[in-house]
Amino acid sequence: MDAITRAAGDNAWAAEARATLALAWPLALTNLSQHALALTDAMILGWLSTEALAAATLGANLYWAVMAAPLGTALAATPLLAQARGAGRLPGGRGWVRQMRRGARSALWASLAMLLPSMVLLWFAEAVLLAMGQEPRLAALAGRYVRALMWGLPLFCAFVVLRGFLAAMERPAPALWIALAGILVNAALCALLTFGAFGWPGLGIRGAGIASTLANALMVLGLLGLMARDRVLGRFRLLGRFWRPDRAKLAEVTRIGLPISGTMLLEIGVFSAAAIAMGWFGATAVAAHAIALQVAAMTFMVPMGIAQAATARVGLFAGEGRGREAARAGWVAVALGAGFMAAMAMLLLAGAHRIAWAFLDAADPQAAPAAALGAVLLTIAGIFQLADGVQAVAAGALRGLKDTRVPMLLAALGYWGLGMPIGVGLAAGAGLGPPGIWVGLAAGLGAVALLMLRRWRRLSAA
Repeated sequence: MDAITRAAGDNAWAAEARATLALAWPLALTNLSQHALALTDAMILGWLSTEALAAATLGANLYWAVMAAPLGTALAATPLLAQARGAGRLPGGRGWVRQMRRGARSALWASLAMLLPSMVLLWFAEAVLLAMGQEPRLAALAGRYVRALMWGLPLFCAFVVLRGFLAAMERPAPALWIALAGILVNAALCALLTFGAFGWPGLGIRGAGIASTLANALMVLGLLGLMARDRVLGRFRLLGRFWRPDRAKLAEVTRIGLPISGTMLLEIGVFSAAAIAMGWFGATAVAAHAIALQVAAMTFMVPMGIAQAATARVGLFAGEGRGREAARAGWVAVALGAGFMAAMAMLLLAGAHRIAWAFLDAADPQAAPAAALGAVLLTIAGIFQLADGVQAVAAGALRGLKDTRVPMLLAALGYWGLGMPIGVGLAAGAGLGPPGIWVGLAAGLGAVALLMLRRWRRLSAA
């Protein structure tokens, strides 16, 4: 009997791994394709000039920090909708379609409410960067880039809400196909608008921002079109009577979403602060940081997809009141995320120098020092890959339980209580320069990973 019970338990873990992977891989590819938009901008602007790459990095870091508030409320859609669908699968469960529709609309409303102050701040990006001590030339270029990029922010948040709805429905494929198409559109538009072609004058760094905004618009419209044509998804009518806000659901989205926004702001903010600190060491340091950050962010897209799958799987089981299955879903996701990031760590450690040169034009006189420093930073990024993946997936599993406030506090302690002070101390106080900042980032990520795992272990065992 013990052998039979053990075999059944093994089969349950294997089945959960298959279910998580089936949901995670389209989400991960969607994340990768969305990150490829930023990566395409970085590579094309790196070919334009090292200065353009550095300016776009400063602007993009400010953009991502400011967008944390609306994006966090958009991400609140996934646990809210997953638990609503899970409750609808209980015997006698009714009204779950309406609950999911209310949740999706409220997440859109909450994101829109957060967007106005974010976009006002982005409009004055140049002044903000100057106040942070950046070089005037880089701040001016970054401001030009952000003013073109910022108009895609509402569209990106809408795409995130729709993607969360599809994850809760365990139908992630439409978002994947649309995002993959978005890569091709953005790459073509970015090259055309940045450099010009067929008599079209190049717009330089502003062209890259316009291209990303247009790509986001086409992605949202394409996803809405695919969902409307689907027999199952179309019946939800997510945008029907959108002008009527739901106060009760708005309050719930805000309660779940604001701590997610806070956590994102803390994480994005620490990397943005690192970019600002890199600006103290000159354009070469900022360009090297941009290379390492783009690569580390790209590998992070896979555990982020696994984390989104964990939120949906844990939320479905939690909505049904199946605590044991919810715990299993979370631990399987953590193991999958750790395994992938361990492989990425080996890849970065082995190929740091070759990866760094892929972003630079050998004819640029600043390319060689930027590549050398970029390789050092990529090596440090390889060391913290495992911690980065584990903290992301554990946080995703906790969101499935609608646990977002305490993880925000843990992120504050790890990133800002430990990571940033260590980084600045090593860079400026100990004289390590830019590598010291990345050592601090690694220390902060390691601390957050341990704290998130401890929190998940306690709640999943309850």
